[in-house]
Amino acid sequence: MRSGLDRSSGIAPDLRDAAALVAERGCALGKPLSVLSSTTSTSDEAHRAAKEGAPHGATWVAEEQTAGRGRRGRTWVSPPGEGLLFSVLVRLACAPTALPPIALLAGLAVHEAVTRAVPGVEVRCKWPNDVVVGGRKIAGVLVEAVTAGSRVEAVVIGVGINVHTRVFPAELSALATSVALVSPAAAPDRATLLADTLASLDRDLHAVAARGLGLVRARLEAADALRGLAVRSDAGAEGIASGIDDGGRLLVRLVDGSVAHWTSGEVHLTRSA
Repeated sequence: MRSGLDRSSGIAPDLRDAAALVAERGCALGKPLSVLSSTTSTSDEAHRAAKEGAPHGATWVAEEQTAGRGRRGRTWVSPPGEGLLFSVLVRLACAPTALPPIALLAGLAVHEAVTRAVPGVEVRCKWPNDVVVGGRKIAGVLVEAVTAGSRVEAVVIGVGINVHTRVFPAELSALATSVALVSPAAAPDRATLLADTLASLDRDLHAVAARGLGLVRARLEAADALRGLAVRSDAGAEGIASGIDDGGRLLVRLVDGSVAHWTSGEVHLTRSA
């Protein structure tokens, strides 16, 4: 059961010790850590702070986002106190082509943290930026570049995890789930989820930004929600999802036997495997 928000601080008990728990992990991410009762978007906070010189690893967590966003301009819906909503600023001088691998690594880090929180539940990464359980979205990642001209100076990694939510709006009830719903006997702790995600992300971040996904390929393949399934792109192309390359592109074997490299867009399942 979710602990209620403190009326004076606006912060629920399961986030109050987040900074201490993150510090125990000893990683570079999550320092400094700001926990906010409300903001437009944690990624907005990160972008503003990046321009003001905030350091690598600075992280913002919010109980409520009034204008939270996902990919393709979508709104991220999460009632106050029910989700883990955070953004981390990483100071990486990298090429724009590094952004898709970073997004997939972030999704893998979330996958690993959620898996620890719900033992025995099959958690999967759905290309390009979702984490799913039973085909329903439990978390999403949005990666945005902080640029100077054509150069990427830093990256903002935004994460939303459905944690305590037990009832979703009607239009999302068949599409979304939460830690509380997939493991009712567990007592989800958002500070632990945050610390686990940041530690996993920190471990491989610089290597993936520099060299692609090769280092984490085995882990990513084991978590791949699409591999072996028939998929269709927004443009109508169809084939069998066949993994993810080191650059973060979805490999799709087409009807003629050739392998296409899909770089972006929505992927729709055309039938169950």
